[in-house]
Order: sequence, then structure tokens, then C-alpha cells
Amino acid sequence: MAATPEQPAASFRFRLDLRSGVPVYRQLIDQVLGAIATGQLKPGDRLPTVRGVAVDLTINPNTVVRAYKELEIRGVLTTQQGTGTFISTQPVQKDEVERQRRLTQLAGEMVARAGAEGFTVAELIARLQEMQPS
Repeated sequence: MAATPEQPAASFRFRLDLRSGVPVYRQLIDQVLGAIATGQLKPGDRLPTVRGVAVDLTINPNTVVRAYKELEIRGVLTTQQGTGTFISTQPVQKDEVERQRRLTQLAGEMVARAGAEGFTVAELIARLQEMQPS
């Protein structure tokens, strides 16, 4: 069931990891994309308002605007003046450059987190290879 213009998708809330080293606006973008990929957000769902997200996360509203604007440029979101920001009903095509950029970012985050826990890159790679389906 899509959210109504009056209320955002009930089950979706942004969360920040300020220790991750990932810029806040990127975290917001990644969370929207992840929620779409898992079906938590569906076409037509309304996102929380810029002000609501900024107040909830105690961040600058411009950070939320930046994330929403980038997602709008990619065709993931549509904004209807006076109504809200919604998940686009049009299918989004990821180009290969963006796909590779995202993979590099994910790998970097994983290496940083593993390093913070005392694991080496070699240990991380070995574990990832073990997890690969045959």
C-alpha cells in the first residue's frame, strides 16, 4: 500500500552512522536505494519531509535537500510542490559507471569497518570468497 500524500511510508526511517566516514547525504541516498531494493519503499511511497528528516536526525536541512535532489536527478524520486517527495513510478536504469562507483564505495566502507575491528584486507577477501555461492 502506497503512503498517502499526508503521511510518509510508515516503516521507513533514516538512520545515521556518524563513525562510518560516509558523508551524511550519501548515507541518506544509500538508505533510500536500499529500501527500494528490499521492497521497504515502493513506487508512489512518500518520503519524510526535508524538515522532518533534518529535525529527526539533527542535521542541516540542506543535507537532506542535497540527497533528495541527487535522487531526483537520477529519476528515483519525484517532487510535487506542496504535496511531497515520492518514490518514482518509473523504472530507474543504473549506468555501469554509477554501478562501479557504488561497488568501490561499498568495498571501501567494508575495508574500513573490517580494519576498525582489527581484520586485514586479506582476511576480509578470504571470508568474502568463502561466502560466494558455488
